[in-house]
Amino acid sequence: MTAIYLIGLREGLEISLVISILVAFLVKSDRRPLLRLVWAGVAVAAVISVGFAALLQVGIARLSSTHQELFEAIASFVAVAFVTWMIFWMRRMARHIGRELRGRMEDAIAVGPVAVAAVAFLAVIREGLETSILFYAAAQGATDAKPLIGISLGLLTAVVLGWLLYISAVRINLSTFFTWTGALLVLVAAGIFKYGFHDLQESNVLGGLDKLAFDVTPSFPPTAWYAELLRGMVNFTPAPTVVETIAWLAYGIPVLVLFLWPARKPAPTPATTAS
Repeated sequence: MTAIYLIGLREGLEISLVISILVAFLVKSDRRPLLRLVWAGVAVAAVISVGFAALLQVGIARLSSTHQELFEAIASFVAVAFVTWMIFWMRRMARHIGRELRGRMEDAIAVGPVAVAAVAFLAVIREGLETSILFYAAAQGATDAKPLIGISLGLLTAVVLGWLLYISAVRINLSTFFTWTGALLVLVAAGIFKYGFHDLQESNVLGGLDKLAFDVTPSFPPTAWYAELLRGMVNFTPAPTVVETIAWLAYGIPVLVLFLWPARKPAPTPATTAS
């Protein structure tokens, strides 16, 4: 639930930030009549994202057990690819996303109403579909409503933060926020990556299901709160296979190091000297 809450918060804040930038741009430029087009694009994107999430759940339920495991493995790897691309993209764009979105909206206004709605739709649909895939991948194996509660609370928190940012009631350093949540999401993605390999083993695509890397079950009983927290955040299991452990380390360590590595600043342009 904690990991899924983080996914909802991170993705939801990106969506809220995008919408608030577009709305603020139209309000400040005295183009309030165009707001209905923005909300129409947002609404269509939200409906498609929710429908896609429902389609995933219904469609997978009809597959055989082996095919379910195989599909869940593929979904896990797709989710990891989305997360990896997203966190590095946001790290690069956090400072310039407002300028980029305003430029797109200005160009869309010149084209026409459909283009205005399309800008809002395209800005939200990418995050919406990512959220659906991430939610499905992170909620695999859940038998209660905790994943749904977690994603709902995360999105609700993001909406509140987005609204407060819009009215300037709070000001947070978005670069810092996305750095910390991005680092946590790398650990979440490492757990999803590990789970994907477990699914491949369950579907008999890979062997080694009976070869454990270690077993610390006595110290981390499944009912303990700390074991549940670790399982939710980084997909920690007290008795992982060798393949799962290698997968977690192979993704988590290098990606986390690359993400936290200071971005290279452009070299200053040397001053020209008069001859």
